[in-house]
Amino acid sequence: MKHVMLYCRSGFEKECAGEIQDKATQLEVYGFPRMKKNTGFVLFECYQDGDADKLIKAIDFQSLIFARQMFAVAAEFSELPSEDRISPILAELADIEAFPMCGDLRIETPDTNEAKELLKFCRKFTVPMRQALRGKGIMFNKDHAKKPVLHICFIAPGHCYVGYSYPNNNSAFFMGIPRLKFPADAPSRSTLKLEEAFHVFIPREEWDERLASGMWGLTSVLVLVDGPIN
Repeated sequence: MKHVMLYCRSGFEKECAGEIQDKATQLEVYGFPRMKKNTGFVLFECYQDGDADKLIKAIDFQSLIFARQMFAVAAEFSELPSEDRISPILAELADIEAFPMCGDLRIETPDTNEAKELLKFCRKFTVPMRQALRGKGIMFNKDHAKKPVLHICFIAPGHCYVGYSYPNNNSAFFMGIPRLKFPADAPSRSTLKLEEAFHVFIPREEWDERLASGMWGLTSVLVLVDGPIN
């Protein structure tokens, strides 16, 4: 596997590409990013086969600023037949020896208006795809939070990338975007920013201890200074 796919906010593909290029170079993994503006994703192509897996293991996902998700790409399908989109994916994955057995499935799209029109299809496609993957032994029979996540990202009808990420080094959110509910008694929208920080920086099992009642949280500070700071 030679490609890593990274989701990003639409319009920030150039920044995301520069970031993955820098991280890869630091790890002495060489390749180049491929991107198109306003597509919501970047593909980093490694020169050496197997380096995609190395990158998604070695790059600290939490250190990435512009990437919302990253996974190693095992296959690309540009013209899946509308009458049977499952069989070609199963056949391809069955032939990839290095593809890990996965514990979860996410069928997603990039975060663009055009791609998001596919989300209704993605939701309907998820159940039969999961059943088929389990039937072929590509996924565990039950969800397994500690095993790799299988990603299928549709960028257009019949056109998708299939790959995997590691649960200890990826985004836990669908499409890499936190889906948070705004509390009715919240003082401002900064409440959601604070909750997102909880999800990203504090392990869920530590919430009861580290987020006790009566604590204070600060979301941002703007300081204006008249003169030099010594």
